[in-house]
Amino acid sequence: MVSIQGGAALAKSLFPLVGAAGVTALRVGFSAAILTAVWRPWRRVVPLRDMAAIALYGVVLGGMNLLFYLSLRTIPLGVAVAIEFVGPLGVALASSRRPSDLAWIGLAVLGLGLLLPLSGSAAINPAGAALALAAGLCWAFYILAGQRAGRVDGGLAVSLGMSVAALVVVPFGVAEAGTALLAPPVLGIGLAVAVLSSALPYSLEMFALRRLDRQSFSVLMSLEPAVAALAALAVLGERLTGLQWLAVACVVTASAGIASRRGTDPTKGGS
Repeated sequence: MVSIQGGAALAKSLFPLVGAAGVTALRVGFSAAILTAVWRPWRRVVPLRDMAAIALYGVVLGGMNLLFYLSLRTIPLGVAVAIEFVGPLGVALASSRRPSDLAWIGLAVLGLGLLLPLSGSAAINPAGAALALAAGLCWAFYILAGQRAGRVDGGLAVSLGMSVAALVVVPFGVAEAGTALLAPPVLGIGLAVAVLSSALPYSLEMFALRRLDRQSFSVLMSLEPAVAALAALAVLGERLTGLQWLAVACVVTASAGIASRRGTDPTKGGS
């Protein structure tokens, strides 16, 4: 989470040069190249059924990245991540079997409600919030598709999946930024963003998805809004309002509540 959100804050600093779609193309394109070089997926023959699962994972991954960066054009990083959490929150709710979990999830919903434009906060752009919600939907499918793809082989799945994601998003980036993507300073920062935001953390997440059940993974990832807000404050100087920090605290507290309860239940081990 620290790696992802530090990279996201760095990526947002590139928006004035190549736009949100251009940054997405750099991040995903470089990540695909790095992961392919590391994992060398061409050494293995992937069955057609498994390749279909990996392709779905890649399409969802590309859409999640593009929609998320588009949302950052108009709303703060910490707020975007908190709204995006509606995806893993939905996964956690769908897999919940304990009534007390609903109280914690309700607290997270309250936090999300405080961030939405309907709450009366003029600081939240409706279009940006809608894009973050769409990214959250992709995040939910990413969790589900990532678990299925990860059963093939973690490194193989993430390298092929990221290559599919690059095929999805790079055309959007080229259409928006053109040759500006090839400027040496842009390429240097884009490479750093790719390592921090995709190559390293997505590899770690793929291995985590093979060892954790969906709910555990989802609720632990809900700590990310607070990490994102702190990264944006340190790198971009973005300051959240008191109400927005309260909303982030609701999401994080809900995550800690569910995670701590699951940690004391011996029947809920990692998969």
